[in-house]
This record gives sequence, C-alpha cells and structure tokens, in this order.
Amino acid sequence: MINYNNQVKAKQLILLCIFAIAYCTPLQASKIDSLLKVLDKAINNRTVYLDTKIRQIDSIKDRLRNHSAAKDRYEIQNQLIFEYQTLNCDSSLAYIGRNIAIAKQLNDQKLMTESQVKLAFVLSISGLFTQAWEVLKQIDYDGLPQYLKVIYHWSYIRYYENLIKYTDHDNYNRQYESEIAKSRNSLMGLLDPKSDMYLKEKAFKLKAAGMFKESRDIQLHLFKKEKSDTHGYGMAAMGLAMIARELGEMQLVEEYLIMAAITDVRLAIKENESLLTLAIYLNKKGDVNRAFTYIQAALDDANYYNSRFRNTVIARTQPIIEATYLAKIDQQRKNLRSYAIVISIFAIILILTLYFLFKQMRIVSRARKKLNMTNEQLTLVNHKLDEANLVRERYIGYYLNQCAVYLDKLDDFRKNVYRKVKSRQLEDLQQLTSSNASLEKYAQDLYTDFDRTFLEVYPNFVDEFNSLLRPDEQYQLKKDKLNTELRIFALIRLGISDVNQIAIFLRYSMQTIYNYKSKVKSKAITDAEHFEEKVRKLGAVSTNQF
Repeated sequence: MINYNNQVKAKQLILLCIFAIAYCTPLQASKIDSLLKVLDKAINNRTVYLDTKIRQIDSIKDRLRNHSAAKDRYEIQNQLIFEYQTLNCDSSLAYIGRNIAIAKQLNDQKLMTESQVKLAFVLSISGLFTQAWEVLKQIDYDGLPQYLKVIYHWSYIRYYENLIKYTDHDNYNRQYESEIAKSRNSLMGLLDPKSDMYLKEKAFKLKAAGMFKESRDIQLHLFKKEKSDTHGYGMAAMGLAMIARELGEMQLVEEYLIMAAITDVRLAIKENESLLTLAIYLNKKGDVNRAFTYIQAALDDANYYNSRFRNTVIARTQPIIEATYLAKIDQQRKNLRSYAIVISIFAIILILTLYFLFKQMRIVSRARKKLNMTNEQLTLVNHKLDEANLVRERYIGYYLNQCAVYLDKLDDFRKNVYRKVKSRQLEDLQQLTSSNASLEKYAQDLYTDFDRTFLEVYPNFVDEFNSLLRPDEQYQLKKDKLNTELRIFALIRLGISDVNQIAIFLRYSMQTIYNYKSKVKSKAITDAEHFEEKVRKLGAVSTNQF
C-alpha cells in the first residue's frame, strides 16, 4: 500500500514538473523577445547615446581647462582616461601620456607607476600586447604600495585574458591560463575576503576550476548588488552568461547576453564583447538577420574604439555570419522568383475565371430582374403581415391593460361595499363581500386566458426563452400555462416595458416585479444588461393566426 502511494505521488510530481515547464517556457521566450526588441531599439539610438557620452566628456574637459595646478589636472585627466577607456583607446592613451608627463614633472613615483599600469591595461585591450608587456616589465613590483599591487595584478590578469581571446590557440592558452591563476592567487591575497573584488576573483577562480555552480552563486549575489545601466551591471551580466553556458542553461545565456549588450549600447561602451558574443549565439540559433545586424554594430564599435585586438576577433566570425546572411538573402530571392511564377499562373487563371464569371453575370442579371419583381410582391405581403402583427400585439396589450383596470375597479367596489356593511347599512352585503375569493377566481381566470392567448400567438416562446438560460435553470411548465416569471417577460415581449403597468396587471408591488426580473436575469447565459432586448426578439408568430 505504501509503495502504491509513493508511485502515485511520484507520478503527480512528474506531471507537475511537466506543466511547470510547459507554462514557464513561453514566458521565458516572451521575456527574451521583449529584451531583443529593447536591444534593437537601443542599437537604432546608438548615436543618441554616443552624443550623451561625448557631452559628459566635454564637461570634464571644460573643468580641465579651468585648472592649472598639475595635481588637479592629473586627477581630472584620470577621469578622462576612465571615460575614454571604454570609448576610444587612442584618446585614453593620449591622456595617460599627459599624466605620465605630470608624474615626471612632480617627480611622484606613485603617480608614475599608477599611470604605467593603466597604460599597460589600455595597450592590451587595444591589441598592442608587446608594448603592454614591455610596460609591465618596467614596473618595480616589490616597491609598489598595496593598492597599486592590486591594480597591477588586476591589469596583469586582464592582459592574459585578452591575449587568450586574441591568439585563440590551445597550446598558448594553457600557458596564459597558468599565468592568470598565479596572478589571481596573488591578487586575492592582497584583498579583503569580504570585498566584492575578492568575491569576483574567487568566482572566476571557481569557474576556471570547473566549479560552475559555486561560481554562479557568487556571481548572482554580486549581480543583484549592481545598479542597472552601469558598466558593472553589464560586466556582471556578461559573466553570468558565460557561466550559464558552461552549465548548459542556454535560455539564461541568451537573456544575460542581451542584458549586457543593452547596457553596453546605452552607455556607449565601444570596447565590449557582448554584441559580438550575442551575434555568434544568434547565428547558431538561426536568427541570421539579428546576428548580421549585431556583428555589424560590434564591428562599428571596434572601429570607433580603434581596437586591433577586437577587430581581429570579429574578423574570425564576421565572414561566417555574413555568408549565412547572404545565403539567406539569396534563398529569399529564389523564393520570390518562385512566388512570382506561381502568382502569374494564378493571375492567368483569375482572368479566365473573371471572363466566364462576366458571362454568367449577364445571365444572372436577367434572372435578377425577374426576382426583383417577385421580391417587390413579397415585400408588400410582408408589410401587410407586419401590420397585422403590430395590430395584434397592440390589441393584446390594450386588452390586458383593460383587464387590469377592471380588476382594480372591482376591488374598489368590494372595499366600498364592505365599508357600508360595517356601518350596518346592509347586513347581506357584508356577508357577500367579506371574502375576496371571487376576485381571486376572476384574476386566475384572466391569467389563464392571457396564458392561452399569448401561447397561441407565440407558440415557441417558452422554448426560446429557455435557450437564454443555463440548462439547470430552465423552466418546465404545463401546457398553456405560464408562471409569474414567464408572465413578466411575456408582457415585456408584447412591448409592455413599464414596470408599474406590469405590477398592476399581475397584482404585485413594483419591487416584487424588480426582484423577479433580477432573479431570472441571474440565470441567463449571456450578460443581464441585454437580456430584455433579446426577449423582445423571441417568438415567431404562429402562421395559423393570420
């Protein structure tokens, strides 16, 4: 018995997982489509983002022109180096050169070393690896303060990471990865284990060791701390995309790559790999048009940045994507040619068909003249029938109204006679009028006569009325007999929409009539607002009435 229950629970769990996957997959796809649309819009607005970036840099240059002190100029130029570091390597190198000159002027070794480390980093990301290595070798590591040792190791790691992407050769890559591991260990030894920088390097170290889930957990933690539309946010998203690829989570790979690309485009970061990596991914996925657009945008960014390194990496992939794109365009042209031939054939068939239709229309036109004459005669007959129906409905309404008035008068008469009897005018009359049994009998006779007359005119009314109600709420009545609810809507069908008039005829209060109507409308299949309008269209008049 226990095993059976376990099997049932296991099946239920499997079904739940299947439903969850089926439900979540469209949502995930929808999210990616939305992100791609945002990225497409951002790429179309690249010039706007670039202008904003240039205005920010120009404002820093304005500050630089207003300062003459060497140390102040050094700090402001550091900001320009930072801004140009992801925008244009030549400008960044130019301002690094100016800072080196200021460091020599001030004879400040710390400033000199700081600028040299930045110089090595910018040279490496621009593809000048030999020059970057020469700069790194000139730096006296042992004489550096701790904060510069941190910057040194960080630049050293980035140098070899870029070299791996540039060479793309397994034998060299292993050597470079070994150098990265050594420098990362040294860097982590200099950092506070609780700092974000330490955690980032730890995550990269875990990734290099194949501990992808542990690396992902740390990177997710750091990603949540980053503010959107910042360079750190884009870099964190790129790191998560790479770790998701190692874990085989391709949906997340695409999602994080798009987020990184959106951030890079909005921040006018020209030194980026997000668009290139996303273009390669989409090309493999089959989204050739977007892959071609993104690889072109990545190439434009690399040219603007003037990065030999990035141009070389793009050059390996661009011909493949471009060839795929051109092949698709060529196939579309072939398809268009085939469609044109098929459409031409259909056009010929259509012309022939129209010719035969024209001949048939001439025949039909002659027949239509005869039909028009017949229709005119039928219209006259129908008009007469409509008039007869209108007279009948008005007559029945009038008849019912008169009956209601008669009942009121009869009741007034009974009350009057009863008062006289109470005043001991006529004892016999008191005995005669002390009961309203006769009045109730007259009323029931009137309702019976009304039911029979109405159903003779509208024999299908009850069945059609039931079709407006839910199956479990439909009325099952005796032949030629209506209940109170149906009488109310029968009167509405006859055109009596005045609630007061209906209340007088049925001898109920107006509130009671409203309650009955609300009760019936709550049973309706359609909306209650148009229920009475549909009731007025019910019931085909019996032809044997004419």
